[in-house]
Amino acid sequence: MNIAISSTSEKPIYQQLFEQISAQILKGELESGYCLPPIRQAALELRVSIITVKKAWEELERSGLIHTITGKGCFVAEFSSEEKLRLRNEMILKQMAGDTSYYKSFGLTLDEVIELLKKIY
Repeated sequence: MNIAISSTSEKPIYQQLFEQISAQILKGELESGYCLPPIRQAALELRVSIITVKKAWEELERSGLIHTITGKGCFVAEFSSEEKLRLRNEMILKQMAGDTSYYKSFGLTLDEVIELLKKIY
């Protein structure tokens, strides 16, 4: 598990954790059955609060990406390739919906957004 926390990001740290771990799961970097580090250990290693990590783990579980086995830990859920693709697309569309509202507030057209995206992609 490779996590990079940015203290200057506008996104809360728990959201950064959630997004990075979600991406690693959906890309197959963290395979089904992989045991996430315990909350306290992750908090210590990442130098963030236990509450922050707990919130990220809860969000991962709520999204169906991990499951908890009492007394054993949190494990990456099992997914078919189709399920991973569906979940990935749902998460991306959710993010894009918020971004699209922002672009529209500037009066950008779809073509303008695509051209800007091409410049940074």
